[in-house]
Amino acid sequence: MTRYGLLFSFLFGLLIALPSVGQETEPDAEKKDSDSAEPDWSVTEHEVKIAGKAVPYTATAGTIQLKDDKDKAKASMFFIAYTGKHEGKPQDRPVMFCFNGGPGSSSVWLHMGCFGPRRVKMDDVGHTVGPPYELTNNAMSLLDTTDLVFIDPVSTGFSRAEEGTNASEYHSVSGDIKSVAEFIRLWITKNDRWLSPKYLAGESYGTTRAAGVANHLQSRGIDLNGIVLVSAVLSFQTLRFDEGNDLPYQLYLPTYAALAHYHKKLDKGQQAKDMPDLLSEVEAWSRDVYGPALMKGASLKQAERDVIADGLEMYTGLPVDLILDSDLRIPQWRFSDNLLREKGEVIGRFDGRIKGPDLDMTSDRSGAKDPSYARVAGGFTATFNDYVRGELGYETDQDYGILVGVRWDYDRAKSNYLNVAGDLRKAMAENPELRVYVAAGYYDLATPYHAAEYTINHSITHPHARKRVTFGYFESGHMVFTHAKSLEKLRGELIEFFGEGSD
Repeated sequence: MTRYGLLFSFLFGLLIALPSVGQETEPDAEKKDSDSAEPDWSVTEHEVKIAGKAVPYTATAGTIQLKDDKDKAKASMFFIAYTGKHEGKPQDRPVMFCFNGGPGSSSVWLHMGCFGPRRVKMDDVGHTVGPPYELTNNAMSLLDTTDLVFIDPVSTGFSRAEEGTNASEYHSVSGDIKSVAEFIRLWITKNDRWLSPKYLAGESYGTTRAAGVANHLQSRGIDLNGIVLVSAVLSFQTLRFDEGNDLPYQLYLPTYAALAHYHKKLDKGQQAKDMPDLLSEVEAWSRDVYGPALMKGASLKQAERDVIADGLEMYTGLPVDLILDSDLRIPQWRFSDNLLREKGEVIGRFDGRIKGPDLDMTSDRSGAKDPSYARVAGGFTATFNDYVRGELGYETDQDYGILVGVRWDYDRAKSNYLNVAGDLRKAMAENPELRVYVAAGYYDLATPYHAAEYTINHSITHPHARKRVTFGYFESGHMVFTHAKSLEKLRGELIEFFGEGSD
């Protein structure tokens, strides 16, 4: 190269190394963070006011690749992480990994409705306001207490199996647990958070996942400090209205009573009772009277049948003829479609407080979309798609799968009901510091509160473990956080839960 060529190369290199006119150089720390990010990660800076105080934070949206033992990429899992700015090392901050359930749900519900710094605008009951919809700052976020990582399992959100990989590998109880646990291992490795206090938070099937992931992580030396179970289902026998399985009828009854009370369908004496007193009475009757009667099956005498039918009428508000025609067994959909039938309305499965039109009054299954899901689905979908591309700067034309249909392989329960309560029991036995918080809504017809109580009471039985389990009850539905007062209460109880871990 000539000396003129060398001079030109030097000047050109110097030119591209200098900032352009009006461009500011980044501080070293910010530049280091940017350099360490994965190619598709979008990193942005924000601030939110929580409990009256400004909380600055970094938001990172991107994917982490899962690889096999030959370093071949198998799947990309999308996440959004919020890390608060604070004095000291990153490891000093707790981090909570959050996911919803389905199976087939993204993490948008816990993210944009409960824990994240931005929240879909809703009224006090839990209806999204709109359309058009909007976001608001979430003064009830937990970001002042813990960092937050929202995970979308494979095939949900922007998470996808890589080309050449069958997505069904991740559409099973075991495959799902392993992939989410591996994501967590990779995230704490990439972000130097192995020594941080670590928590899981799951909702609905996400609680099933959380129990399995906790056990799997601890088998790999990653111990947890706590698990938050929102609307828990650990044993599916408690929910399945199958022939020969009488358990759900007993466990759903207190929720039926709560909703009959809410919609003022009980007689004057029952309607006048406070909710805790009413539910305590119904729980006892279901356990001591209703359950033993169901066990008798066809041998139950007619006089006994009439007594049980009268009791069910008193606690559910349903007509006694319907109860007798149903053989004293009222599945959830029959209750939902008949409680307000004279008004031509059905009540929601996710939140029985919310009503909608009955499109077929001749059937137990009206064909209407669950009104409680319909009142939130559009708002969460629109606001998230705008938020992730706008405020978070994550550019993609890919469809964000809010709630996708996946064919799920219940591989651990081929000829039985799936039950992961044993995973939770094992994790708590092996880790004497692991604590569990269970949030349950009184008006939840998807995972009723008494079913969660039953499962915990029959699996977590050792006194040392029992004292590490806390229940929180809310006057809301499956998404306990859509109800404004319940969200405020949930934040307060979880702040206390996190505080117990620092004692």
